[in-house]
Amino acid sequence: MNIFFDLAREADVDALLGMARAFHVEDGHPLDTRGEAAVVRVAKGEPLARAWIARIGREAVGYVVVTLGYSIEYGGRDGFIDDLYLVPELRGRGLGRKMLAFTLSQAAQLGIGTLHLEVETSNDQATRLYRSAGFEATGRSLMRLRVRAKGPPGVDGC
Repeated sequence: MNIFFDLAREADVDALLGMARAFHVEDGHPLDTRGEAAVVRVAKGEPLARAWIARIGREAVGYVVVTLGYSIEYGGRDGFIDDLYLVPELRGRGLGRKMLAFTLSQAAQLGIGTLHLEVETSNDQATRLYRSAGFEATGRSLMRLRVRAKGPPGVDGC
């Protein structure tokens, strides 16, 4: 089964948003309005993120989002696989592995030296996939604080 990838564009907003909603519900943290707005901004060209639509033929069957950052510890540009989603009916056929390989090649092209990701502790299938590609647990806890930051003009605090 051949899978190919297109950089997400504004015309892909509906497909991208539909898959992002499905992914986040499945993972147990449905998108709120801020999350949905972020998906739209990525499709419209957010400079700190890239999204690709995975397709078989003309059908969108998944997507991946990589966000860009910078780390002193990791020696410069780093990135985060923020979302990696494949429709459930196509899982277990090696397509997730192809999506991950594509993502790693894109990260290298973007100059990312270290790539991070987060996986639900109960998602054994995804954990195995990531470990097989060389990802390892850091032994650290991922923590967060939502900050009400000023965003770009016209963006309400995001």
